[in-house]
Order: sequence, then structure tokens, then C-alpha cells
Amino acid sequence: MLNNKTVINLVMTCLMMIFSATSTAGSKTYTAFFSDLAVSGYDTVAYFTQGKPVKGSSDFTTQYQGATWQFSSQENLALFAQAPTKYAPQYGGYCAWAVSQGDTASSDPEAWQIVDDKLYLNYNVDIQNKWLKDSKKLILQADQNWPGVIN
Repeated sequence: MLNNKTVINLVMTCLMMIFSATSTAGSKTYTAFFSDLAVSGYDTVAYFTQGKPVKGSSDFTTQYQGATWQFSSQENLALFAQAPTKYAPQYGGYCAWAVSQGDTASSDPEAWQIVDDKLYLNYNVDIQNKWLKDSKKLILQADQNWPGVIN
């Protein structure tokens, strides 16, 4: 017979597995489980125009690939609306390093790089450092793996 603590641990483990699988499975754009915000609400145009991550605002939003995208200004929203594929991060905002390894992971808007006019996000600064050592090779690997890793 299972005790209450064991049952609670089993239920929590099952719930975590369900939530983590459903938050990314099949979605072209990474969003957290309880949110539909792309790039954690950061303004993807700002990476290109300001050269840094800038938090977006709920005053300037649009829908794209099943997610809500926020921007810091009406101008950035308009730029995105004109050319979303130019400004959206590669691999739907999933961690670029993870995609290069044949997997998916969330990304940190503060761990980023623009290569050949494309935005790449990574899981955290440590993974970003791995990415920076050979990003060109890793991009080729990730391109081969995408979008198969989300199916």
C-alpha cells in the first residue's frame, strides 16, 4: 500500500510531465505553459533596432503563429507586422542550442545573438556561451533538426 506522501509525489510527477510536454509539443512558437506570450513578452524588433533586449508592452501586441507578441512601441509593432519572419527568433524562440542537439528547451530573452540578420535565443547564459563558441556550425545542425524536434 502506498502512503500519502508517495501518492502526492507520483501525482505531482505526472502533472509536471504532462505540463512540460504540452507546453512545447507541436507548437511552432515557444510560450510558457500558463502564458501565450512569445519571447516572454520581449520586443523582438528591439534586438535589431536597439541592439538589446527590451521588454514589450501589452499596449502594443499582435498575434502570430499562435502566440501573442509584445512590442515596446507602435513603430516596432508596425515593423514586425510588415515582416514577422525577419524579426521573429529562429526555431520559434526555442533554445537554439537545444534545437541543434535535436531537442527543445525554453529560452531566456537575455541570452541572444543575431547571426546573418537572424535572431537566436538560448536557454541561459551558460548555454549561450556554448553556442557562441561555434554558432555557425550549430545553426547548420539546428536548421537540419527544425521543425522535426517539435513534432
